[in-house]
Amino acid sequence: MEDAPTMSAPLWTPSPARIAASNLTRFAKHLEQSEGVSVSEYNDLHQWSVDHPERFWSAVWDFTGVLASEPATAVLGSTTMPGAEWFPGARLNFAENLLRFRDDRPAIVQVNEAGERQSWTYAQLADHVRELAGRFREWGVGKGDRVAALMPNRVEAVITMLAATSVGAIYSSCSPDFGFNGVMDRFGQIAPKVLVAPDGVRYGGKTFNTLARVHEVASAITAIEHIIVVPVVDPTPDVSTLRGAVLWPQALKADAPELTFEALPFDHPLYILYSSGTTGVPKCIVHGAGGTLLQHAKELVLQSDLGRDDVLFYFTTCGWMMWNWLVSGLSVGCSVVLYDGSPGFPDLRTLWQMAETEGVTAFGTSPKFLSSVENAGIDPRTEFDLSALRTVLSTGAPLSVENFEWVYTHVSHDIQLASISGGTDIVSCFMLGSPWDPVYAGEIQKRGLGMAVEAWDETGAPVVGQKGELVCVKPFPSMPVCFWDDADGERYRRAYFDHFPGIWRHGDYIEVTERGGVIVYGRSDATLNPGGVRIGTAEIDRQVEAMDEVLDCIVVGQPYQDDVRVVLFVVLREGVSLTAELVTKIKRQIRANTTPRHVPAVILDVPAIPRTLSGKKVEVAVTRVVQGQDVPNRDALANPEALDAFANRSELA
Repeated sequence: MEDAPTMSAPLWTPSPARIAASNLTRFAKHLEQSEGVSVSEYNDLHQWSVDHPERFWSAVWDFTGVLASEPATAVLGSTTMPGAEWFPGARLNFAENLLRFRDDRPAIVQVNEAGERQSWTYAQLADHVRELAGRFREWGVGKGDRVAALMPNRVEAVITMLAATSVGAIYSSCSPDFGFNGVMDRFGQIAPKVLVAPDGVRYGGKTFNTLARVHEVASAITAIEHIIVVPVVDPTPDVSTLRGAVLWPQALKADAPELTFEALPFDHPLYILYSSGTTGVPKCIVHGAGGTLLQHAKELVLQSDLGRDDVLFYFTTCGWMMWNWLVSGLSVGCSVVLYDGSPGFPDLRTLWQMAETEGVTAFGTSPKFLSSVENAGIDPRTEFDLSALRTVLSTGAPLSVENFEWVYTHVSHDIQLASISGGTDIVSCFMLGSPWDPVYAGEIQKRGLGMAVEAWDETGAPVVGQKGELVCVKPFPSMPVCFWDDADGERYRRAYFDHFPGIWRHGDYIEVTERGGVIVYGRSDATLNPGGVRIGTAEIDRQVEAMDEVLDCIVVGQPYQDDVRVVLFVVLREGVSLTAELVTKIKRQIRANTTPRHVPAVILDVPAIPRTLSGKKVEVAVTRVVQGQDVPNRDALANPEALDAFANRSELA
């Protein structure tokens, strides 16, 4: 991939008034008073934050008002990676921190693609959490139990998460567009005690029943004791055949006692999120309550400049870590907007209309969406009143220079366009916005405060102004607590610490610029990112290789129209041809058992799949060939001549 161009002149610079009014400026004053530290430039503040992590994270704790029933005995008990110990002795509850406000301000606004709207105040949200938490306690749900949600982006998912974490349970979710195998690859590993799921979903103007899949999952996971069905497409769905099932209204225990919160250690498991499944079934990544809370508070308050008067929206599903990030907006006291449905139904104006109606101040999206709006000839700046909008956030893939320029021309000339980048692995960001600094096309503004991010060459030397591996050289609070069912931590260490021992290697190629910004060049591993959604090649492989017509396959990502498209290569049995009918059958097989995002954009046949001497497929090598790049060390392959069939394919032009 060629280096992304950058512009010497900024596209936007915050006004002195905006800088002065920012939370970051208030935080700098807090540091001056509490730590005797005087900083007025972001790069200086970032350097201080990574040089003095204990003082920095303690200041974030105090400034953002983390609620804890017992104080920590230290900030950082151990600095070893992995295994760093943050805030030992502290006891807190994640849900309590998100429900610190109990007033009549809007907490959740729920909008769907049909234009239906509902809202809940902070007081109403807390009351619903009280009712469901009461039911959970009645069912014996407690510390360490898993509560899984196969939900669209609706308020019931938020209530479920808050109720589960209030009693000390671990919450995990994935999108209902996953097929049976996709759900089992995730929930099947963690054996939830409670499953929350809809009777159906609406997407793109169509209705899809999901009860049959819920029945399959519940039958396969014997650990599930209770099922809560949320009526979405039918007010009174028949759940009589589902073992231990009740409808959502019946799950809410109206006479539940006052809401109480289990006081738990800082690193008590909060969420289980899932890797993409590149090399097999997805890894179950366990994130701690305190680290997630503190990191999100920093990113929402200091980096995104959010407060009680803000309206925060991010287009996401419940299976993406941006849902967890979005919902943490409740800790700030702002209004959180949930959108359920297709962002392009009935057309790509839908989300912009929603932003106008709700007075969204921070609008979260992806490069693919912005490019699609541009290609549709839509001009949000003139078609909608976006005067409330202060910030556009984007993640999932690098924003192109053209994306940056389009936003400032066609959305607003006076907003902060904050490209952000992190991942499921850390349920947060490594690089994101700065309210103090200009925006340059093609470049993330800054590295996150407290995140000792560097670009390293293959020898482990830091480089500036050139491409390198994204590494984090010091611990940070939102590192995973562990992987599920990884008693000795071997899989965890192998995932992030094998390449540079003791140093977090994330798997992205980045460049740290001379001015302290970051350019992201994409994944350095085989993970796919179509539409900003991480997809593992193994999830697709398993479906295709199960077909009688296919002997072997390999799937890669190809940069295409400001996004990444999935390209599948298949080796067919003798006498089988890649007809239109077979292409349709392959796509149907993948869609039925994974998600629509897994379906390849292009399917081509090849005579053989290149493999290493040990028999492993070489997705990275194929990706390089598809992108017209050389493949080094071809001698390491058992059949390097197989690569020739992937080069110069006219279908991929």
